[in-house]
Amino acid sequence: MSYGTRGRILRVDLTQASIRIEHFDEAFYRLYPGGKALAGYLLLRELAPGTDALAPENLLVIANGLLTGAPISASTRFTVAARSPLTGAYGESEAGGFWGPELKMAGFDAIVVSGRAAQPTYLSIRDDNIELRDARELWGREPEEVQARIRAELGDKQVRVLQIGIGGENLVRYAALTNELRHFNGRTGMGAVMGSKNLKAIAVRGTGRYVDAVHDAKPIAALGRTLGKRVKEHPQAWDMQVKGTPGLLTVLNAAGMLPTRNFREGVFEGVANLSWETYEKDLLSARRTCYACAIRCKREVKVDDRYQVGDTYGGPEYETVEGFGGNCGVDDLQAVAKANELCNRYTLDTISTSSTIAFAMECFEHGLIGLKETGGLDLRFGNAEAMLKAIDLIARRVGIGDLLAQGSKRAAQVIGGDAPRFAMQVKGQELPMHDPRGKVGVGLGYAIGELGADHLYAAHDTMFANPDSVAFKGAIPLDVAALPVRELGGAKARNYAILENWNSFGNAVGFCYFGPAPRSFIQVDEVLSLVRSATGWDMELADLLRIGERAINLARAFNVLNGFSRHDDVLPERLYQPLESGPLAGAGISKEDFQQTIDELYRLKGWDPQTTAPTRARLRELEIEWVADLLGV
Repeated sequence: MSYGTRGRILRVDLTQASIRIEHFDEAFYRLYPGGKALAGYLLLRELAPGTDALAPENLLVIANGLLTGAPISASTRFTVAARSPLTGAYGESEAGGFWGPELKMAGFDAIVVSGRAAQPTYLSIRDDNIELRDARELWGREPEEVQARIRAELGDKQVRVLQIGIGGENLVRYAALTNELRHFNGRTGMGAVMGSKNLKAIAVRGTGRYVDAVHDAKPIAALGRTLGKRVKEHPQAWDMQVKGTPGLLTVLNAAGMLPTRNFREGVFEGVANLSWETYEKDLLSARRTCYACAIRCKREVKVDDRYQVGDTYGGPEYETVEGFGGNCGVDDLQAVAKANELCNRYTLDTISTSSTIAFAMECFEHGLIGLKETGGLDLRFGNAEAMLKAIDLIARRVGIGDLLAQGSKRAAQVIGGDAPRFAMQVKGQELPMHDPRGKVGVGLGYAIGELGADHLYAAHDTMFANPDSVAFKGAIPLDVAALPVRELGGAKARNYAILENWNSFGNAVGFCYFGPAPRSFIQVDEVLSLVRSATGWDMELADLLRIGERAINLARAFNVLNGFSRHDDVLPERLYQPLESGPLAGAGISKEDFQQTIDELYRLKGWDPQTTAPTRARLRELEIEWVADLLGV
């Protein structure tokens, strides 16, 4: 192959213990080049609507991006997708690290796992030497030990291991996957799908070369060297290297949009104790990175004080610091670091875990659950010890943890009363730590995104408020407008649609969010140049955006076939209500304006405003008219 792919997909049927390799041609990859696009195609084509997410019939698709493994900063990511056990919708999560590039070197673009093994199993891939191996002795063990045992058994310390912890084994609906112990496919419960298949891990070792998969490797390598030097010159990339994502905390707090005590407030009084300066001084032990990436945004921490926290499982990112910090009313950074370590050891998504605990805290505060239901746990805002205990109970599905392991939407339905008002979720997935009352475009993504609430559907409004900013200038080729962060309407809908397509394209080719403009230092024309060099295809920017739009439409069609409609494209009622404090006190989202903007998005996207199904005309434009036949439109 010479167009950025290996042309091979590995099929593993765990029920039959069978393995086969499927080959695809260049015409196929032009439409579905990898990542989100390839996973969306496979799920929509092959998974029957209504399939239970935890049944053997669900498919687990692991797909590299087109550029995954290139010697380019931020081109490390792979997609894991299935029907989500958390939402029942299309489920997807991306991760960086080293596992995806290793799969590319082993000669595969994707792995499709079906069925359920009769006993705990792991998959070993060493180039074309592929086998299913006994994992009964690994089940119930922590990721660090599992990784060491697999490497020892295979006799290779360089084997890359993607695995689940006990959260996935116990089918926590928001369980994650981890590779190299520090990189996570966190959202939508892909770890529970893997656990339901009795699949403990996938170990990969490849001896191939990235250059073997591309049309012209020389310009890619040259640009990689240029970008490696640019990191320290570009303010956004340098900021990410110096502060990491925890640098967002004080910025969002100052703007009044830091989710506090389950999104009731936008300012947290204990933010100084959680700031990146405190983090760097009290916790940081090392800065690490992903494959071939010069940004080095990953933090490692070590604590030997009130809490014992090792550096094995990395350090908390912004979402984790704020989720277990301000949103749970906890201002103890050591406790937050411990919460991160527990989630990573158990392989739990830190966003859904922290948000579900914040939901439970508000229910406890209002008397909807009490000490009887919590087993004596004083689950009030600010109680760090109770928060940490709740994580353990969730992972082990013991007591109140068994209920909270279902996610806030299902837990609220069981608790009853006002509990559903306190569940900050969309389509069943908990909100990330960005309040749309401060940046409404993020709210559009929460509402309309196929995964449920997710903060990476489109670039955040704050990047497009100032036409003189580095971010806005980087986005000029995308033809977006400079708009106030809280403005809704047609112009915001247009911005959103363009940026969603751009980010979706990034997930199809394997880019990290912190690589390309507008978020960071790889310019739009350089992205186009990379794709042309990798594939040899004569593509324009519009073609890249069409790849992203095609992937979105595949996921949307999957949801429509599984019973989702415009009634699911809504925000929690709390976000239409004013914030209680801070610079944005009194600010809410106008429901009428929001719905009108969603209607405009449907029009721009070519979706039916009632069913939200893509129209046949739009699907024909995207060269996937076969999807219209599935939808009956």
